[in-house]
Amino acid sequence: MKLFELVESLSLDVKTPGADLTREVTGGYVSDLLSDVIGHAPEGAVWVTLQAHLNIVAVASLKGLAGIILANNRVPEEGTLKKASELNVPVMTSGLPAFELVGRLYALGLRCR
Repeated sequence: MKLFELVESLSLDVKTPGADLTREVTGGYVSDLLSDVIGHAPEGAVWVTLQAHLNIVAVASLKGLAGIILANNRVPEEGTLKKASELNVPVMTSGLPAFELVGRLYALGLRCR
């Protein structure tokens, strides 16, 4: 599934204009612990988190994640979006709570691989 398909299916708000939304999403991962994501998130996954600070971009870039979805109407910090744009890491937001958002990703066929 392509990232733009998730954006459309879940009505996500893309916060990084120009980011590559044609990336293939191979799975999903949800965690608010950066060390957990570094240790366990698979490359190509979309990451669901409540964290909105600069370090999420570094982790997503390091792991080769397809993108980051901030749940529960979290607002990313300006520095986060600037760095995400520089590193071409798509950052999206959703008004859904993380639990419901992950359920919808699962219903779309995404799994943690």
